[in-house]
Amino acid sequence: MSGHSKWATTKHKKAVIDAKRGKLFAKLIKNVEVAARTGGPDPEGNPTLYDAIQKAKKQSVPNDNIDRAVKRGGGLDGGAVDYTTIMYEGYGPNGVAFLVECLTDNKNRAAMEVRTAMTRNGGTMADPGSVSYMFSRKGVIIVPAEQEGGTTTEDDILLAVLDAGAEEVNDLDGSFEVVSEPGDLVAVRTALQEAGLDYDSADASFVPSVNVEVDVEGARKVVKLIDALEDCDDVQNVFANFDASDEVMAEV
Repeated sequence: MSGHSKWATTKHKKAVIDAKRGKLFAKLIKNVEVAARTGGPDPEGNPTLYDAIQKAKKQSVPNDNIDRAVKRGGGLDGGAVDYTTIMYEGYGPNGVAFLVECLTDNKNRAAMEVRTAMTRNGGTMADPGSVSYMFSRKGVIIVPAEQEGGTTTEDDILLAVLDAGAEEVNDLDGSFEVVSEPGDLVAVRTALQEAGLDYDSADASFVPSVNVEVDVEGARKVVKLIDALEDCDDVQNVFANFDASDEVMAEV
């Protein structure tokens, strides 16, 4: 299992630190707004918006904020901001490949923020295409092992999602990662719901095809760079192809 998935799970389990809560809220709200702008303000007919709203609710974003974001994005109150998605590529410590997904209304600011975070934390920017070929666009759903009716197993999840198009289920120690083609994400998520299984997040993600093994020191440097990038207002997601053992991640 790639270290980045472990890292995503580790962060998911952590209580959100108050200082960062505002930043996290802002990113989740931006996701809702863009989803509503792209596919319309009705979550029933816009699965991307549905998932963006679910994700925001799970992180305790107030309903009023979510409703306002849906209205803004859907053009129902005339206050929508025009966001552009930009993908930056780079290399971090130990030759780890990075994809940095930004959602911004100011490309110059986003580029400067990402470049600064990279260079200050042992990373370098790379030309478009030089890193992205190592990643595939996939649908990724994180399902907690602890469910309302008790603990769920890998077999329970496999049984629920196999016919819906899931490609693999990975045990992430306390939760499971369900991977599918992006086009099957909604079908897989719906299959989980129909099986009575709750999920933490359902996103189109970038999964690395090649991983770089890192030790404790390398993992610390990589995680520090991820933190610095995620602190940038315009950065929505960071994907990296590092792999680290459970023991290494426990020390980090």
